Amino acid sequence: MDAVLERADGCPELKVITQDAAGGPKRAEAEAAVRTLIEWAGDDPTREGLIDTPKRVVKAYEEFFNGYNKNAGEILSRTFEEVAGYDDMVVLRGIKVESHCEHHMVTVQGTAHVAYMPNGSVVGISKLARVVEAFANRLQTQETMTAQIADAIDKHLDPKGVAVVVDATHQCMTCRGVKHDGVYTITRQFRGVFKEEAQERRFWDLIRG
Repeated sequence: MDAVLERADGCPELKVITQDAAGGPKRAEAEAAVRTLIEWAGDDPTREGLIDTPKRVVKAYEEFFNGYNKNAGEILSRTFEEVAGYDDMVVLRGIKVESHCEHHMVTVQGTAHVAYMPNGSVVGISKLARVVEAFANRLQTQETMTAQIADAIDKHLDPKGVAVVVDATHQCMTCRGVKHDGVYTITRQFRGVFKEEAQERRFWDLIRG
């Protein structure tokens, strides 16, 4: 599959490129790798309950890591200047984040809060959530993901300021190693006017409700 989809409103969707089309590992190789891991873990990959597991895992990985096929510039390319003079911050609170730790490939789950101060034009609010997804659906560290989201909005919208906060739990802490439940990691990136104390305070007041 290698295609550019188009929505009913004429706005191009994201390119979808499989690893096979991009010259990377073939699907059969990926499935074989899963079978190897099953056997290494001590089970029989040919038994009834596991025979189709490699196919399921590879299909799941296509969903988990589809952010590699998404381009933030394309997502944010369509803006609107008819805003009736609106010149205050736009805030999205509580965007769901589902990512995977690049060190152990286990789940990172939490929320992102994103804001920007328009500089003459705005972008559809769903696009900000899509940008979060584009970077979350990759192997990540939370620090890198937070900076990438802020960088993309800053670069492609050229706003007066950007604020990004990610609040998440990491299974690499809860399911292995120290095994501490209920620990939340908070990362933040403030750019432009959000570095000003007054604007930063307003942002925090808004996301806290």
